[in-house]
Amino acid sequence: MSTPQTQMETPMTGAGGEAVVVGGGVAGIATALILAERGWKVTLVEARPRLGGRATSYQRGELTVDNGQHVFLRCCTAYRGFLDRLGAGPDTGMTFLQDRLDIPLRSAADGSEARLRRNRLPAPLHLAAALGGYGLLPLRDRARLGGAALALRRTDPASPHADAQGFGPFLRKHGQSKAAVDRLWSVISTATLNIEPDEASLALAAKVFRTGLLETTDGADLGYALVPLGKIHDEMGRAALGKNGVTVLDSTKVEQLDGTRVTVTDRAGERTELAADAVVLAVPHDVAATLLPQPHPTDFAHLGHSPILNIHLRYDRTVLDPVLDGPFLAAVDTPAQWIFDRTAASGLDGPPGSYLAITVSAADKLAGTPAKELTALFEAELATLLPQARGARVEEAFVTREQHATFRQARGSAALRPGPGTAVPGVYLAGAWTDTGWPDTMESAVRSAINAATLVVREGAAAGGHQGRTTTGEY
Repeated sequence: MSTPQTQMETPMTGAGGEAVVVGGGVAGIATALILAERGWKVTLVEARPRLGGRATSYQRGELTVDNGQHVFLRCCTAYRGFLDRLGAGPDTGMTFLQDRLDIPLRSAADGSEARLRRNRLPAPLHLAAALGGYGLLPLRDRARLGGAALALRRTDPASPHADAQGFGPFLRKHGQSKAAVDRLWSVISTATLNIEPDEASLALAAKVFRTGLLETTDGADLGYALVPLGKIHDEMGRAALGKNGVTVLDSTKVEQLDGTRVTVTDRAGERTELAADAVVLAVPHDVAATLLPQPHPTDFAHLGHSPILNIHLRYDRTVLDPVLDGPFLAAVDTPAQWIFDRTAASGLDGPPGSYLAITVSAADKLAGTPAKELTALFEAELATLLPQARGARVEEAFVTREQHATFRQARGSAALRPGPGTAVPGVYLAGAWTDTGWPDTMESAVRSAINAATLVVREGAAAGGHQGRTTTGEY
């Protein structure tokens, strides 16, 4: 079995132009690195004091807290290449990538369990044994899973017709019961698309399941950070940017965009105008819409948002069984969708103490609930799910909210996602919300950077003879 290539091409030496990248999230960091390695003089502007955007960390007492629990898959070749570029790939011990997909699942309703674990047979047969023995569903539902999977494998993620349909109705059309949707399909789709199946774009769901689970044997092998995300995206991102000569202006807000002239205000309130040959807006879609003059290449300002909640519980003992559960557990029949053991990554000394983060995607109904109610609710849910939590004492509980965690990946959203070009000469777009063909993920963020940087270099070369090698779709 071949492993997808993740290395970025060696850049051609040569003189580029001057570029300003607005936004220091994953897309902005990747864009700045690509341009700098192709000979461009780059300034990166970030409004916050740290880099990483929605995938970073902050300090809370002795805990280092990620502002969201982010994972990646083996099929995420662009993001994996980005990690390698920062010196944070799995071989460094800073991130981990499974040898084989293995997800333990448990029901809060009846305690039933399942394991979504692949074997080494060719896709899609690599999941046949796991689905045939999927203990969260009765035999009659398991027997119907293959038909829906094959229908999904035949669905074109690039089709506007597929994008106009909802994932939930598609599943019901192909014989999937409510239990099958809730206890299997939604476990994956809600976590990756951050929206309920009935609202989710069938095209994006097809991309997730085809690329991750149905077309290759190892595409869905799961990876995650073993250190705080801020260590990777902020600290190591800064180091890589500095090594490549990128000037980073953090705690600096963009006030105005006039063509390729960018007015910024720093933390001291001093205003400065940055002039460039190219400006890349690697910011959320609503921010890009306010900076860009009309008309926009699409109506991307109307993409909307979907929230994600993370409920953080610190216990006086180990409550997630490292043998039976591993470092994470997927749960059904409960609002506690994914439970991650973040004890080691947070810097907390343990055992006996432990720190769990519970991720709730598509959290529209809970997004406005007071933190005290949320922590009480999820403490009770974990006492139901995890036997060792029933007698444990919660020493600390808090909530982090990303109200605008992703764009709303609903049916019809594909037509609203723009490419990297804009109606303003020299101004470009990057971000996981742009048209990458992928859901709003870190993989999409890096792919958007590749798309934007490729266009910047190509149009810069055409306009002024700037030299550089364009990319080929891999970081």
